[in-house]
Amino acid sequence: MSGLEEACRQDLAEREEAGFLRRREARAPSRLPRLRLGGRRLVGFASNDYLGLATDARVARALARAARRWGAGAAAAATLGGYSEAHASLEEALARAVGRPRALVFSTGYMANLGLLGAFVPRGRRVYADRLDHASILDAARLAGARLTRYPHGDTEALARLLAGGPAGEGPPLIVSESVFSMEGDRAPLPGLVACARAAGATLVIDDAHGFGVLGPEGGGCLPEGGWSEEDVPLYVATLGKAVGVFGAFVAGSEAVVETLVQRARTALFTTALPPALCAAATEALVLLRTEDWRRRRLFAHVERFRRGLAERGLPLPPGRGPIQPLVVGSPARALALSARLRTAGYYVPAVRPPTVPPGTSRLRVSLSALHDARDIDGLLDALAESWGAAGAAVP
Repeated sequence: MSGLEEACRQDLAEREEAGFLRRREARAPSRLPRLRLGGRRLVGFASNDYLGLATDARVARALARAARRWGAGAAAAATLGGYSEAHASLEEALARAVGRPRALVFSTGYMANLGLLGAFVPRGRRVYADRLDHASILDAARLAGARLTRYPHGDTEALARLLAGGPAGEGPPLIVSESVFSMEGDRAPLPGLVACARAAGATLVIDDAHGFGVLGPEGGGCLPEGGWSEEDVPLYVATLGKAVGVFGAFVAGSEAVVETLVQRARTALFTTALPPALCAAATEALVLLRTEDWRRRRLFAHVERFRRGLAERGLPLPPGRGPIQPLVVGSPARALALSARLRTAGYYVPAVRPPTVPPGTSRLRVSLSALHDARDIDGLLDALAESWGAAGAAVP
């Protein structure tokens, strides 16, 4: 056995012993939020398809039409012939949606954050990130060679003190925060972040991955919701693989900001462009997202029904009032046991464990969709109430 093989086996054994080992399951063809896993039919509460657009027939038809026209892939980087009219149309639609002059499409949200911070953070520049920011933000700051400081979650007073105590003469720092936190489901204090950035002369970056499509007028996200200007939030990131239901991501900003990214964002320059067919599908999804407001109304009605049901059953109430509703149970073993009991009852709610969340905060991350119905939600609530104590997850 090679040294590498032995080290890998040891690492996997340790992960399994600690309850951290992750396993993938191939689902059979099914339309979310219904799943077919392991030969069983389950109601899924894990998807980020908040508005139910991933399986919408009109989006699928747009994808198929564009694939017949453009083929399966872009075949080149954007600056080497891979940029198509489909990319340009999508970028124009995204810029309009968030009220910015321009947008640049990336292949994933991870690549968008890496490209953005790599382009705008000189080595040694200070970056202040919320303690619960997504891994892509933290990795982006580290890979850029930034001096990364993580401030307490949502604490703008602590952030202001850190900014005031920073050494002078280093150049303007960056503040980076998610708008809706992916594992907590709560909202960032945007007014406080904007105020901190103004006072310190810092540049504010907002990752609206879980807000775009869900928040604001016509689903335009946190920028139009709060009326934030380019001066308030110069750099904005969001994804196309969550509420939009397709794949990809984008950064929006001023003409000069986005053109700088075109020239300097390595994760856009040195990779094959997003397939044009996916761009066409996302453009169609944006039309539906903007015009079919019933999706957001239904989604938030489900959120309120779920939260009301938790309270009625004496179960813990998560902090946020959005589609991400985490139920923190503490240990990985408890989270796994509760998830298994829910699966037996017909509900797919995977356990989320470290390092995705901090130690001691393993949880079930319940994710709601406009495509759920009242029976789905009430059934999950009843299964939670029945399984909660039996899985060792005593109410805190």
